[in-house]
Amino acid sequence: MKERTFAPFIDGTLKGPNVTFALIRHYLSKLDISKADKILFVADGAGWIWTRVPALMTSSGLRPSQCYELIDFYHAAEHPGEVADLQKDWKKAKKKRWINKNRSLLKKGNADKVINSIDELCKGKRIKNLRRELNYFIRNRKRLSYDKIKSAGLPIGSGAMESAIRRVVNLRLKGAAIYWLRETAEAMLKLRSYYKAGRWNMLKTLAFSIELAVA
Repeated sequence: MKERTFAPFIDGTLKGPNVTFALIRHYLSKLDISKADKILFVADGAGWIWTRVPALMTSSGLRPSQCYELIDFYHAAEHPGEVADLQKDWKKAKKKRWINKNRSLLKKGNADKVINSIDELCKGKRIKNLRRELNYFIRNRKRLSYDKIKSAGLPIGSGAMESAIRRVVNLRLKGAAIYWLRETAEAMLKLRSYYKAGRWNMLKTLAFSIELAVA
């Protein structure tokens, strides 16, 4: 359930993953996150995200028992389609049945069955892309417990974040014949984030207080 008693925190940076995680750590400390019953880290399967999550948890004073890690279901659900497309001897109907079956298994928390199914397809074949798909599920096995997450009352997707990226970043910073210097794009991203989060007055207060401090 979305928390509606205060405006959301939306921020962003072009300065790379370490600065991005430093921003997350800052906001988590402001939220006093260590007092939460359950914390869900949900993202796509990018390695640069998940290699930094353990340190973020530790530095935020979180216990492993509080935290859940999850691959966004709609990203994970694309991969059975990738596997089926690699089966050149399958007809369209067979591909569709295989995709639907394995997506259903994923959603029910049966990732091991999906892994076994792909592993069977790998036997006797030396297809690099097929092995890559198998390794994706093996690597993220512990982040595919959609049944457990759903039963805990937590979301299984990162749709809110995907929407924020479109509304905060893409609609303002991307477009035909739009060009940015890195520093001005960084500044616009900050302004846009505060505005879309409903925290524009906070930003004005911070700006004026800094000016007065300098004066």
